[in-house]
Amino acid sequence: MVSADQHPSGLDPALVARAHRAVEPLHSHMYFAPEHDATLSALGLRPGRMSYFAGRAAPMGAVGAGVVTATFYNFSPSLVAHMIPRAWTLASPEQVVAARWEIARATLTRLLGQEAIDSAEFAELAGLLREACDALTPEGRPLYAGHADLGWPGEPLLDLWHAATLLREYRGDGHVAALLHADLNGLEALITHTSTGRGFTLPAAKATRGWSEEEWAAESAALVERGLLDEDGGLTPDGKDLRARVETETDVLGAGQRVTRWTTAPVRFGGLLREGGEPMRSETRTEPPSTDFEVLPS
Repeated sequence: MVSADQHPSGLDPALVARAHRAVEPLHSHMYFAPEHDATLSALGLRPGRMSYFAGRAAPMGAVGAGVVTATFYNFSPSLVAHMIPRAWTLASPEQVVAARWEIARATLTRLLGQEAIDSAEFAELAGLLREACDALTPEGRPLYAGHADLGWPGEPLLDLWHAATLLREYRGDGHVAALLHADLNGLEALITHTSTGRGFTLPAAKATRGWSEEEWAAESAALVERGLLDEDGGLTPDGKDLRARVETETDVLGAGQRVTRWTTAPVRFGGLLREGGEPMRSETRTEPPSTDFEVLPS
């Protein structure tokens, strides 16, 4: 029997985590790039959270607020309902998907440079990440499945972004499963993640996810009752252990059903990922166009 911290292949989950950290900026930089809100606002969407919700959800179609709340997991349902489904009256999912391809092309070209994009190393990395996606299956992975149904654009630059997106959403869906396994609802996941000190600051978490002070206080009290938080809001030993198990299970679930060569990407393409990734990471450390949104998972 395979335990929660083992992949069936015997693959070290730490290798999966390292590969995801290296590849993640290829996808997630988009949400902080000025091109993101500018392009989606031109379609009629509001900048910030509406553009974020609609952008990630569009591959699933004109879904309602309940689907977005379920798949994005740690946003207040009332906040989501304020943006979705209204977004689809302003821009269709098909328009939003098309705009995201444009945004990906523009931001990656600006941040990586045409010389890097035209290199043989870039084409090899794009092929490796596409190969990695061959190991992924859609069961229980709604955001991944929606994006996978879009198909491959057929040019190395966008194939690279699409592969990074599929890997990111596949891992994110697995993270939600791990949180459910840990019996952490969306707000509890957000509170405990914030308490690790490795993600949101407390003011940012409260400002960007839409929960009221009363809701935050009630769930914090429940976590104290469960022995996961102390009275000062810090994680107890049991809380730290639970969060560590969530992250390990996320790594295991993020590996796909078979080992692929993509976990070697940080070693084989370290130069390209570092040189391209640093401006992307720098961009995500700057203030996004609208200060009312954030994209990192709980």
